[in-house]
Order: sequence, then C-alpha cells, then structure tokens
Amino acid sequence: MEGTLGSDLREWFFNVFLCCLLRSETFCAISSCMEALLTYRGKRITQEDVTFIRGLIAQNPGDSRWRLSQKLCQAWNWRQANGALREMVCRGLMLALERAGYIELPVKRKNPLNPLVQREKPVPVLIDPDPIEGPLSSILPLEIRQVRRTVLEKLCNGLIEQYHYLGYCQPVGEHLKYLVFAGQRPVGCMIYSSAPRHIGCRDRFIGWPVHVRRQNIHLMAYQSRFLILPWVRVPHLASHLLGRMAKELSTDWQRLYQHPVYFQETFVDLEWFKGTCYKAANWLYLGKTTGRGKNDHTYKPNRSIKAVWGYPLCRDFRKRLCEVRSEEESEKRQPCEPGGAFGTA
Repeated sequence: MEGTLGSDLREWFFNVFLCCLLRSETFCAISSCMEALLTYRGKRITQEDVTFIRGLIAQNPGDSRWRLSQKLCQAWNWRQANGALREMVCRGLMLALERAGYIELPVKRKNPLNPLVQREKPVPVLIDPDPIEGPLSSILPLEIRQVRRTVLEKLCNGLIEQYHYLGYCQPVGEHLKYLVFAGQRPVGCMIYSSAPRHIGCRDRFIGWPVHVRRQNIHLMAYQSRFLILPWVRVPHLASHLLGRMAKELSTDWQRLYQHPVYFQETFVDLEWFKGTCYKAANWLYLGKTTGRGKNDHTYKPNRSIKAVWGYPLCRDFRKRLCEVRSEEESEKRQPCEPGGAFGTA
C-alpha cells in the first residue's frame, strides 16, 4: 500500500514539474529555436540558422551574394555528391529567406544573362549520309561513347539539332550525352538528363511520398533525346541500344556525378510514335502525361499528351528510391549492379 502511494505521489510531482516546464519561457525559447522556419530543397532552416546567416552578412558587408553563398556552404559543409559546394542551391535558399523577410541580402551588382536564352544553336554537321542497311549483326560491334565534356559533344549536339524532330535543347541539371558508332560512322545519339520533378503515373508506380521524392529525385534519369540517323535502317537497332544503356547508364552517372541512378524514364509523343522499341526492350508502360506541363496554372491541357515509359536499373529500385536518409547519407548511395532489373532485348 505504501509502495503504491509513493509511486502515485512521484507520478503526481512529475506531472506538475512537466506542466511547469512546458509553460516556462526557457522551454518555449528552446522549442522556437528547434522549429523549422522554412524548408528548402529538403534542408530545414531554424531560427538559429537565420541568426547565423544574419551574422555572416553583417561580418562581410562588402561581399557579393555569390561570395556569401560560398562562405555559407563552407561553414555548413554543404556540398554535392562530387564534393563541389552547393552554391546555386544556397543562393536560392538565401533569396527565399529574404523574400520571407528573415534576412536582407546585399544589392545585386549585376543581372546575369540567362545562358539558355543567350546560348547559340549547335552548328550544322557535315556527315556522310550514305545508307547503312542490313541486319543488326552486319554492323556489330557497336561502340557507345559517353561524350559529355569531350570534344565529341558538339557533334552529338549538332546531330540532334539537325535530325531529331524536336531539335536540340540544352539539358537542365545533371546530364550525359552518348554517340553510337558503327566503325567510324555515327549511327545514333542519346541524351539523358535529370528527371522531371513530378509525373503522376510514375510517382504512383514507385509509391513514394512527396518528401521522399524531393529528396531522391536525383536518383532517376530521363532520356530526353533518342535518335537513329535517318539513313540508318537496321531492324532492332533501337531496342538493342536501349538494352545496352540499361547496363551502362548508372555506372557512367556514378563516374561523373558520384551517385548512381536506379530508374530511367522517357516520354513518347503519341502523335508521332508508338513506343515500339521501348516495348521491345522490356520497358514498362506507366501511363500518360496530363498535357499541362510543370508551370501550368490553368489545369487544362496545353500541349500534346505523351506516353510515359520506365525501366528499373536494379531489382530493388523501389526500396532504394523510397529510402529516407540524412542529407550526408543520401550522398553516399550504393551503386547499381550492371544489367538492369529485367532481361535486355
């Protein structure tokens, strides 16, 4: 009886103490410091972070926004997977904080030109247009070269501009470019870039919630251009190349950007194509786009509806794409085993 009474008394004192603590100014101050004022690209910004940024700006009154973003990245050790500072993301964060009224940035010293607006179109390419015809075996072995940041990148851009029905468009974010050679002659091109941030049918197929998608979207690749040159008429060539790329893409991505990709996707314009080569290469039909685009505010289709096709690059792609990790751990992803999740065509 006495033991029970003593236990009840201790519990009563604890509840009184906890109630007083929750009402205290000290506890409220600690809670307000820990509460996120803003979340940007998955990074939670607290009042303590804002105070630090204000101090950084005050201590460096002559620094530009670019220089301040460098110092902030260094102070936070905020880096990409390849070790480079996250300068552009950091500048976006600082701008968001200024617009929200938390900080005041120095006046812009100049308005930089938009490189996508100012960029010149690829120059025309002089190339042998003699027909290449026959069975696939007649042009094997084929060489697939990753030409991003090489002397052959301009050739790839020029061929896409001249012979792809959409022409060339500078990829956004991380991207790789490929040329396919039969002997010394190019027969095709492929461009892969960062995946679109939200595709309804794809996101339902993967099954990831919004906050996980935002953290892991960089672990997907988007095939934005696929070209077989018009004088190349070789049955099964396209599906053969798609099968080859399923084995090579993630390794190449890891080599250039220090992280793998676990899934690839593409759009097929149904007004032009049926997606036959993707089906032959064991890609999965995921559904259709809404035809609205990422910046639409009308909720009405304003462009052609496209079929969405996808191909997993490892068997446990869902587990890897849906895995939630800390910011530091997310940069150290496990590489894919070559070969993709399914058999290749």
